[in-house]
Amino acid sequence: MAKTHNLGYPRIGKNRDLKHSLEAYWNNDIAEQTLNEQVQTLREQHYQTFTHLDFAQAGDFSLYDHVLDTSFLFGNAPARAKRENNNESYLDSYFRIARGRSSKRDCCPTHAGEMTKWFDTNYHYIVPEFSKTTTFKLYADTLLSEVKQLQARGLDVKPVVIGPLTYLYLGKSLDDTNKLDLLDSLLVAYKNLLHTLAENGVKWVQLDEPALVTELNADWLSAYQHAYDTLQNSGVKILLASYFGSLADNLKVVTKLPVDGVHIDATRAKHEVAILAKALNDSQVLSVGIIDGRNIWRTDFTEALTLLNPIAQLKQDKLWLAPSCSLLHCPVDLNAEQNIHPEILPWLAFAEQKLIELEILSKALHTSSQTDQDSVQAALAQNKRAIDQRKQSSLSTNKLVQRALTNIKNEWLHRSDDYATRIAQQQKSLKLPLYPTTTIGSFPQTSQIRKTRQAFIRKEITQQQYEDALKENIAYCIEQQEQVGLDVLVHGEAERNDMVEYFAGHLNGMLTTAYGWVQSYGSRCVKPPIIYGDVSRSNDITVAWTQYAQSLTQKPVKGMLTGPVTILNWSFVRDDQPRSLTTQQIALAVRGEVQALEAAGTGIIQIDEAALREGLPLKQSQWPEYLRWAVDAFKLCSSGVRRDTQIHTHMCYSQFNDILPDIQRMDADVITIETSRSNMKLLDAFNAFNYQNDIGPGVYDIHSPNVPEVESITNLITQAASKIPAQRLWINPDCGLKTRDWAEVRPALTNLVAAAKALRAQ
Repeated sequence: MAKTHNLGYPRIGKNRDLKHSLEAYWNNDIAEQTLNEQVQTLREQHYQTFTHLDFAQAGDFSLYDHVLDTSFLFGNAPARAKRENNNESYLDSYFRIARGRSSKRDCCPTHAGEMTKWFDTNYHYIVPEFSKTTTFKLYADTLLSEVKQLQARGLDVKPVVIGPLTYLYLGKSLDDTNKLDLLDSLLVAYKNLLHTLAENGVKWVQLDEPALVTELNADWLSAYQHAYDTLQNSGVKILLASYFGSLADNLKVVTKLPVDGVHIDATRAKHEVAILAKALNDSQVLSVGIIDGRNIWRTDFTEALTLLNPIAQLKQDKLWLAPSCSLLHCPVDLNAEQNIHPEILPWLAFAEQKLIELEILSKALHTSSQTDQDSVQAALAQNKRAIDQRKQSSLSTNKLVQRALTNIKNEWLHRSDDYATRIAQQQKSLKLPLYPTTTIGSFPQTSQIRKTRQAFIRKEITQQQYEDALKENIAYCIEQQEQVGLDVLVHGEAERNDMVEYFAGHLNGMLTTAYGWVQSYGSRCVKPPIIYGDVSRSNDITVAWTQYAQSLTQKPVKGMLTGPVTILNWSFVRDDQPRSLTTQQIALAVRGEVQALEAAGTGIIQIDEAALREGLPLKQSQWPEYLRWAVDAFKLCSSGVRRDTQIHTHMCYSQFNDILPDIQRMDADVITIETSRSNMKLLDAFNAFNYQNDIGPGVYDIHSPNVPEVESITNLITQAASKIPAQRLWINPDCGLKTRDWAEVRPALTNLVAAAKALRAQ
């Protein structure tokens, strides 16, 4: 029978238990010992998922981020993580790099580690930092403790560790050091780890190398051969794991590496499975990632077995089955959902259900007893019914939407005037000062807001009571912004649980879940909507809230929308049509909302495309096609407005150097970006490219509880003004303020406005 294993599992718990424990610790509501006890309870639940697998993975559970864990595992924590002359815990150092301070009792803020997206997912990781003085040393106590806990349960343990090349690939050099120059030093620490694990009874180690699905140059490919030549004969067997795409030109390199097994993502590189199976020698294991770890659709068993049966004949006992990647990217348990449309529910599988699918597929390849045969045949028949019902369902198709797509005209993708003409008209109508100040959109989602929303969902309060409570929050938000002195206000988004989920709840063809939480970073969890059919808009979504906010102030209030590419990339997307077509449908829906806001008198409309860059294919050769339809989708929803309507967009934690022509082609009047953690370095690319439109470089790191000082903000904007003309600069936080509290937000924005006034005075 094919062995089964898992590459990783959601660590947040069924009820976001990790989130609640972490935030209680950060707020000093619980002590470190209590946190450790609660985390251990959660680990015990985590371990239950290994029951029917041939291997139990260790090292996939993290208190914040597995990349940051790797930095600490190999002693690459930045020096600022540790306070001088202070005998503090590992957690204090760890959280200081993760979020700028360990807890509220931490008196002195620290510059948190830079955060960016994990390949093309919506998971954020803390970027490793390298320099010519970087050294590595193994600190394996935490990992060994977990290994021993699992071994005590009689489980065969397979530790999961980021591979050495991918770890270097993910990091940044602080002084232009060639990261590959650090490889030999890093390999000493890796070899030490493998020897240590072998001494502790570990037989297999999974080294994750998703960098192999990118397009690597000759130096990096050569480094792979050198690295794994060095790591062989370390006392354990190495399973090299690639995922998120095809190996393509790197496949030949992988087949020559002296590893004991290779994992391949069969959901994104189906055509390479048979090739790899033939290329590996008889002693090497082939692990086939046959279950999609990135989406929530039920696996088509007929299709999966068609692929697997000939591979099973070829590899026999050297075939392993697994999800395509870590199940970190999926919700935990579908059984918690009570309100999903009954026709759609059988189409879905969350993390727990995916592991059950894995077991069924393994048995289907090698059934021995009559009982197994009967149960497997019943499962296969049930699966086929669900797959066929989805294909035939009328819920997937809307002829009106499909007709609307055929009516799109090319002129809908372009503003009627160029930027220079528009901005001159906008300056006359908006009358904003130099260095205008604003925020990205959301304000603190207080516990009271969340309680009110839950009360409405549970029907404990009426629609009118709910709307009155939201208006009270909007009024408070406007009042606070007026007092602080911001120039362009927002309504604060009290009515929104999430920037994508909220819109999904108002669009046809999308559904939201009650418990479908997925970790975004640290304690931050989101519930990605599910796009199951053609998408359309039936009614106004944001107009009434924006109008109400505008009625409370003479200052301009931005209309706040989420862009089509971000809605796509932060949802579980239907897999039965091209992503470009789904995005075009969403763009038409957003276009309708943009035009409704303008008709209601809204003069500034922000269409957030926070996820545009993260949706880039991992292979650069595939970028042009993606960028063509992604930028066209933004232009489709943003271009049908008058010249005096100002269009803003916001983009999160991204490197834009290589796609600036496409950012320019979006032609937003104002773009706001994250630059606080990168100290304005991102603006070098905009300056070199000669970007023409207005820019708001983020000066306030909202992912940290630290309050920025006036001097710090002034220095950042002064740096920005040396790269971008002052008349095109805005001053704003680097992202929304939803996750912060008012005690942090008020002084931070007060300092932001004070910095703007000081700069104007100069």
